[in-house]
Amino acid sequence: MMDRRAATRALAGAAITGTALLDPLEGWLQPAGSTARPRHRGRLGAREVEELASAARAFRAWDHKYGGGLRRKAVLGQLSEVAAHLDEHQSPKVEQRLYQVMAQLAGTAATMAWDTGLQRRAQNYYLLALRASHAGGDMVFGANVLAGMARQMLYRDQPQDALELIRLAQDGARHVAGPTVRAMLHTREAWAYAALGRTAAFQRATAEAAAALADAKPAEEPYWIAYFDEAELAGTTGGRLLDLARQNPKQYAEPAATEIHQALARRGPEAGRSHALDRIGLAQCHFLLGDLTGAVEETHRAVDAARATRSSRVRAQLGELYPYTVGNSAARPVREARDRIRDLLST
Repeated sequence: MMDRRAATRALAGAAITGTALLDPLEGWLQPAGSTARPRHRGRLGAREVEELASAARAFRAWDHKYGGGLRRKAVLGQLSEVAAHLDEHQSPKVEQRLYQVMAQLAGTAATMAWDTGLQRRAQNYYLLALRASHAGGDMVFGANVLAGMARQMLYRDQPQDALELIRLAQDGARHVAGPTVRAMLHTREAWAYAALGRTAAFQRATAEAAAALADAKPAEEPYWIAYFDEAELAGTTGGRLLDLARQNPKQYAEPAATEIHQALARRGPEAGRSHALDRIGLAQCHFLLGDLTGAVEETHRAVDAARATRSSRVRAQLGELYPYTVGNSAARPVREARDRIRDLLST
């Protein structure tokens, strides 16, 4: 048995990849099995379950806006409470709803852990969210969980694993996902193709995302996908074009900047983490285009936006911006922008 420190290191360590990750997930496509139910059941009512669901929704909104793990312990407390209620074997309808709430809480815990660099722990929460989605009969949220796992793989430079996860999500939710969820899945697919250097497939998947989103009716979609709108599509597309621009700035830097500008025009600083990531990406675009004046201006804006979040991912992206400001021939405005990045990353 591991001691507590060893267990913590294991949870915070590298996420598993490849066959060890993908093969066990194939069972997600199979119907949930039925189990014998006890004669005595818990007495949790529909109103109490919806109160738990409201808390899950609030935590998800907090994470989307600010990022980081500031409220992760509170999320885990709610998750523990839901698990305790499930242990009491509620009525079938209440139990199904509890599993759905558990999935949403576990998904938020996973995102918070991932955003603070706890890769293995995030993966464990994602797996819990997927199992709970399966037990709760919510294939659409399960597809969303797989999309989150794919995003984690993309940040871990495992695009082939990410593509397999997205295909699994698309297979499972093909007949039940609405246009917005399908659009989001297409953008993750496009991201994987871009990382694999398959630019034609990237462009095709991006076009499919735009077409799906054009058919969306927000009132008919789950609340947790409300963040995915035209601004999010533009920001995500711009980020992927920026990935391509690092290898071929002449072809992709300007289109990347155009998409990110559209994202910034449609969502302001209230978008929190997404706004900061857009600002950082736009600053990189200007550096790649050789526009030092614009690059310096956007770097200052990026630092200001980054200060408003607790997201480790934002800081990591800011760290990737830093090398663009380094060089013996750097002009004074560039050096001043570099000093601001360094000051923030050192705190």
